[in-house]
Amino acid sequence: MSSPTLAARLAGYAAGLTFEALTREAVHETKRRFIDSFATAIGAMPAEAYAIAKKCAARVSSTPGASLLGGGKSSIEWATFVNGLLIRYLDFNDTYLSKEPAHPSDNLAAVLAVGEAVGAGGKDLITAAVLAYEIQCRFCDAASLRKHGVDHVTYGAISSAVAAAKLMKLDVAKLTHTVGLAGVCNVALRQTRSGELSMWKGCAFANAARNGVFAATLAADGMTGPAPIFEGDLGFFKLVAREAFTPAPFGGEPGNADGFMINKTYIKFWPAEYHSQSAIDAALQIRAELGGDVSQVQRIDIATFEASYNIIGKYPEAWAPKTRETADHSLPYCTAAALYDGDVYLETFDEPHFTDARRVAFTGKVKVTHDGTLDPRYPHGIPNRITVTLNDGRTVVREVEFPRGHAGNPMTDAEVEAKFRRVAEPRYGKARADEILARCWELETLTSVTDLIALVD
Repeated sequence: MSSPTLAARLAGYAAGLTFEALTREAVHETKRRFIDSFATAIGAMPAEAYAIAKKCAARVSSTPGASLLGGGKSSIEWATFVNGLLIRYLDFNDTYLSKEPAHPSDNLAAVLAVGEAVGAGGKDLITAAVLAYEIQCRFCDAASLRKHGVDHVTYGAISSAVAAAKLMKLDVAKLTHTVGLAGVCNVALRQTRSGELSMWKGCAFANAARNGVFAATLAADGMTGPAPIFEGDLGFFKLVAREAFTPAPFGGEPGNADGFMINKTYIKFWPAEYHSQSAIDAALQIRAELGGDVSQVQRIDIATFEASYNIIGKYPEAWAPKTRETADHSLPYCTAAALYDGDVYLETFDEPHFTDARRVAFTGKVKVTHDGTLDPRYPHGIPNRITVTLNDGRTVVREVEFPRGHAGNPMTDAEVEAKFRRVAEPRYGKARADEILARCWELETLTSVTDLIALVD
């Protein structure tokens, strides 16, 4: 008897997953990710990209529709795009590092939009969210797309589609077609994250998730998709991954004994590309040792690992960013900013900040080197070693592998709440922030997604 196709395996797992099968740890972590995602979305509301997307979404009405974070309604697909853009735009949402890096909370935009449209409850949202994390992260463990010039959001179209189909309560046959529809037409180019970066860097997964929702919507009404989408002679394995892969058993499948993937992902402490988090951490430690006096800094050497070097450390544009997207994806700038300012936060990536002549000159003191001896420690950790040479010849060295927020050094619930309050209270006040947090901590009791999103208007 032949083995089931990967699409059929995904469909069977998704159809059978129940809230009762989830671990207490996975449920709790999902609540933390909703809090974290609302935080990152609120912080991104001043962004021009959000204004553009929201303006476009406002032209569309739909039955059923879905609510936009920040106010308004549109179609389910447009709500997924707009809300996904907000969650992702500041590069402040969560991360998973493996053969392929990812930002799995990007899936939550689809979960919210579809969940609202179908009248889902809190347990349904939690189950769909855990499912999306499970699929995307297991795929990231199985094969790299980046090495072939394909963007990680390609996996996200599939994980978002399956989460949407789960909320729509599609059967195994329609779930399988959902995977085929989402997988065949959503291969994204890695050029999104190369050189000088554009607004699209923060929109790419939002687009993939929107398309995943579209695929599930079509499958729900009987549209069939190509198969076998992964194993076919012109399928995903041959043309995209360029290798056949078998993801480790998904949570609840026979042979799975390592829990759910959501508990292995990382919340960001600073709003910058994840591979820079340990460099920021190390730079802040060095600044403290220098007593905050950076006038004595002559040179900053960053020894980093392959993924960090090739994603955020090798492009000349990283030394003098012209866009916020380039700045938050710049290892030299993020490290220099931490050392120079004593913090890395939203204003670090405002144009007057990263184009300031003093900071540009200070970033010019940075040299980034790929240290191959660090490579074996990734993706288990993200080792960055910072060496600061002072004018008198003395050196200060710090190496960090597990920055705050990493699964090996996780943020506490209080720290996650503090991250949320730092952006939410100036906009909404303490009472509203308290209410949003209370709803998220009791997410399994939620009866109206509309009411939850209305709090983030």
